[in-house]
Amino acid sequence: MTEVRLQIEGDVSVVLIDNPPVNALSQAVREGVMRELAVAGADDGVRAIVLACEGRTFCAGADISEFDAPPQPPTFRELIAAVEACPKPVVAALFGTVLGGGLELALGCHYRVALKGTRLGLPEVNLGIIPGAGGTQRLPRVIGLEAALDMIPSGRPIDAAKAHELGLVDRLIGDDLMASALEFASEMGAERKLPPPMALRTVASDGSGELFAAAREAVAGKMRGQIAPQGAIDALEAAVELPLEDGLLRERAIFDELIDGNQSKALRHMFFAERQAAKVPGLPAKPKLREIASVGVVGGGTMGRGITMAMANAGLPVTMVEVSGEALDAAKLAMAEVYGASLERGRISEDQMSERLGRITGATDYVALGDCDLVIEAVFEEIEIKKKVFESLDAVAKPGAILASNTSYLDIDQIADFTKRPGDVLGMHFFSPAHIMRLLEIVRGDKTDGQVLATVLNLAKRIGKIGVVSGVCHGFIGNRLLQGYIREAGLLMLEGAAPQHIDKALYDFGMAMGVLAVMDLAGLDIGYTSRKESDPNEMDPHAFLVFDRLVELGRKGQKTGAGIYHYEPGSRRPLPEPLVDQLIEATAAELGIERRKISDNEIVERCVYAIVNEGAKVIEEGIAYRASDIDVVYVNGYGFPRYRGGPMFYADQVGLTKVRDAIRDLAGIHGPRWWTPAPLLESLAKSGGTFNA
Repeated sequence: MTEVRLQIEGDVSVVLIDNPPVNALSQAVREGVMRELAVAGADDGVRAIVLACEGRTFCAGADISEFDAPPQPPTFRELIAAVEACPKPVVAALFGTVLGGGLELALGCHYRVALKGTRLGLPEVNLGIIPGAGGTQRLPRVIGLEAALDMIPSGRPIDAAKAHELGLVDRLIGDDLMASALEFASEMGAERKLPPPMALRTVASDGSGELFAAAREAVAGKMRGQIAPQGAIDALEAAVELPLEDGLLRERAIFDELIDGNQSKALRHMFFAERQAAKVPGLPAKPKLREIASVGVVGGGTMGRGITMAMANAGLPVTMVEVSGEALDAAKLAMAEVYGASLERGRISEDQMSERLGRITGATDYVALGDCDLVIEAVFEEIEIKKKVFESLDAVAKPGAILASNTSYLDIDQIADFTKRPGDVLGMHFFSPAHIMRLLEIVRGDKTDGQVLATVLNLAKRIGKIGVVSGVCHGFIGNRLLQGYIREAGLLMLEGAAPQHIDKALYDFGMAMGVLAVMDLAGLDIGYTSRKESDPNEMDPHAFLVFDRLVELGRKGQKTGAGIYHYEPGSRRPLPEPLVDQLIEATAAELGIERRKISDNEIVERCVYAIVNEGAKVIEEGIAYRASDIDVVYVNGYGFPRYRGGPMFYADQVGLTKVRDAIRDLAGIHGPRWWTPAPLLESLAKSGGTFNA
């Protein structure tokens, strides 16, 4: 395939990139653009050049697969320098998503025209790096420092209208991009009009000190723990202080340092892991899918409402079934309030709110679900209740309808056997709030049909979720690993660590919230109920005592204003509670546990390594197809810091020999029941391997 070709359109040459699916700027593309640019530049009959792309988008960025290899010529910097040096006007014809290296290439062009609706941005911080081909130096010279500080450290794109307003786009086009780009280029060529060279432009420094200070404070809060946003600000400071060439050298030095660091490696791992998760062994690359044109939801509680809104937001009509008209009205009111809050914050328009609510209908009889292509059950986590629901669904659902359970723990194979169509049954474990959280754990039962699985994986993308497939076990991937995390937090409390100390150590490690604050948010009674139905031999006899006693005292978490922490009315801020401290100390004394001073490092090591060791078992048992699937689950569903790459990748970076030895040491202190290294961990540590090889 020829990735780049040249077309002559009158007095304008078109350098056309054709590298599907997103016209990534691979080495072959860079080489092709350089080649055809030179040909067009030497043609006396050509007055101007249009740089354009085939397919659905202008260059959406670099070829990330090249990041770990030595750079191959021509480099991005060489390509952009050649574009800038062209004696004839070069016009970039922008559409789709113009991101990263694609926008840097466009910045090297003399002019930019864009189709309305185009998105432009430099999102490199999301990969733990900064723009490395001049983006931090050229963008502020085009749109000013304040706007560049808003775009680059955050990675947020802007639309073409905003880009035109800022001067990043020279002409905004309503339709027929190529015709308009050719017309614009011909005009510039006829006048032999070139803008001032970037090297002669400066970035206004008035008030820059205050702007930089505010930007650093903003990213420290919103992008806590990440170093790339601060590196982006450093590079933008160079744009103010240094000539272009010196600024480019400073930018490249920051880029090189970041790309070799653990954070960038972790973030790039997550980029590929999320795409890999959709690839399920045994499923064809392009499977035949069942149609999902309408969805039913059983249950109007927190999860049922969230699932309903997730479907309605994606344009799907939803029928919600509740036990009574009063319960249905309450659910509809709660959803309207959520949409109303989004409207007030400017996240949706009145028309969008009206459309989404209009897609939701209600009923109190399962018969209303008879024509639905997919029905999702979201009722209480009790197997007898699930049995009644699925027997009812089996009686009314049309042939070929997919029946899904939102269960967090229960056996999907048992649930499937409540029907006469087990091949049509699987788990769809959403995370709360279901209309916002990106993760969808898709539980594949022993009898789940491959077409059903493929259809739900496709639906996950359609509703904006990342679908990860799990096998059947108690808690699936996420909640099974969570048990060890909570276990260690419970034991650490008894051994001497205050709840707020445990949570702060984990928060400082990068977790979105401390484990105990999360338990209060979810409700302590959920784990309490689950443990009542679990095999006591599968749990530590001491770890959950404090949590269970709090529930028995009526302290169920935020919803009751009291759990592990105390909550003031209308506030979600966790406050220390002396009564809980007294309960912990009394329980420790009752169990004969001698309390001691515990370090932050011990808290993090025990909590995270408990997840890692159980994760190794989940891989061995085939519950997860690959280690990276566990990383995707924990980053997107459990608040594990993305810049650490998930628990299994984090363990790889620490070194599996070190992790195994730490677990052995913990076994010597706390006993082998929970701290025997998993066989997979042992074998990988011995061979020098990694989970994510």
